Amino acid sequence: MITDEINKTFFLGIGGIGMSGLAKYLYSKGIAVAGYDKTKTVLTSEMEKMGIKIHYKDNPELIDDLFKSKEKNLVVYTPAIPKDNNEFNYFIKNNFKLIKRSVLLGKITENSFTISVAGTHGKTTTSSLITHILKTAGIDCTAFLGGITVNYGSNYIKGKENIMVVEADEYDRSFLTLHSDIAVVTSMDPDHLDIYGSFAEMKQAYLDFTRKLKSGGKLIVRNDLELQSTYRYFLSGNNTKSSSNPTLYTGKLENTGKGIMKEEFSVQTPTGKLDHLVLGIPGKHNVENAVAAVSVAQLLKIPVKKLKKGLSTFNGVKRRFEMIINRPTLLFIDDYAHHPQEIFSCLDSLKRKIKKRNVTVIFQPHLFSRTRDFAREFGVSLSLADQVVLLEIYPAREKPVPGVTSEMIYKYIESPQKTVIKKAEVMNWIKKNKNKLDVLVTMGAGDIDQLVKPIKKLLENE
Repeated sequence: MITDEINKTFFLGIGGIGMSGLAKYLYSKGIAVAGYDKTKTVLTSEMEKMGIKIHYKDNPELIDDLFKSKEKNLVVYTPAIPKDNNEFNYFIKNNFKLIKRSVLLGKITENSFTISVAGTHGKTTTSSLITHILKTAGIDCTAFLGGITVNYGSNYIKGKENIMVVEADEYDRSFLTLHSDIAVVTSMDPDHLDIYGSFAEMKQAYLDFTRKLKSGGKLIVRNDLELQSTYRYFLSGNNTKSSSNPTLYTGKLENTGKGIMKEEFSVQTPTGKLDHLVLGIPGKHNVENAVAAVSVAQLLKIPVKKLKKGLSTFNGVKRRFEMIINRPTLLFIDDYAHHPQEIFSCLDSLKRKIKKRNVTVIFQPHLFSRTRDFAREFGVSLSLADQVVLLEIYPAREKPVPGVTSEMIYKYIESPQKTVIKKAEVMNWIKKNKNKLDVLVTMGAGDIDQLVKPIKKLLENE
């Protein structure tokens, strides 16, 4: 075990959703943990309260002396750390042992029964739901997730049994360090082409991921994906007949009027039909994720009664179709969607629930490369809204690309009303338009989440 080899770990980019989970895991094992990040966030504040030392200036002199000793020390970095980072170069020049976040995750999980969930989108909700179903069934698993689960208030969930649920991140081919007993692939839409170069290369990485199953491992994939699998799943149309395929899980939405916050569905499994399943969160796309989770639960032989309880008591993940305000005259939803297909899935599910209500989307594009590669697709997906407010591109790890701006998306949007404003102008825009808002959705993977609480406060102070 990696925890037997080290007694201290320094994290470069400790505030990331994946890095913070690993930091909390090692800290819980008695390992001394510290780290650097450029921005103080809710996650870093939480870790500081736990006792983890974090600094926010890129200065090697701020590294605690304990972590300047190489003895039983491990330095973990995220691919998002720039190569000119001073602390990164300090550790390299002084010959410290450095590994990527993904390598550490692979080492932590290598001797566990590992359930991993990969996919361009859907992986966070699916892995979180699988974790909750297992916990509800009395299986005390550990989980490393890509979002903050509402049920547990964390992205790292501690467990006593040697079973781990892991979100398998495709960025930088990170998921290739994992060897799974059960692997799920929810989707394979083009993304991270700045890393892969082409969609074909990205699909090859997913194929490589599936080939890393442990001996006797099971692979579950969405039915339309070009991957050889043990089991397949999909969400059918209401008029689709159930299949007798012995390896197929077929989900079907039931129109039972469960309201905006829940969904009822059934699943035809290889051994029979599961009726009256209620998912505690809304969205057609989330029901599809739930069908994947049901297939995992069936492989683990979780009793149906406990499975149903896990599904119905699942409260979702922060920033995944998260209901901020739910009033008859105003809905406010926040979502992490940052890919055209994610935007389409979110808005399509929303429109199905609310019928003819007027939808306004405030969207912050994420990455110059993604904006450049999918400008048309973003415009088409956003056109599902009645009004679109585009913000400037959030750069994240990238430097500006000449000619790549939010206007590239703007020209493809066909919504009746559309505009481009700066993030700093959002609150004034809300003030001017709040009496006209019916359904408001904030979207993006950048720092648009910082606006959610101020917007909520403004909308509630009528």
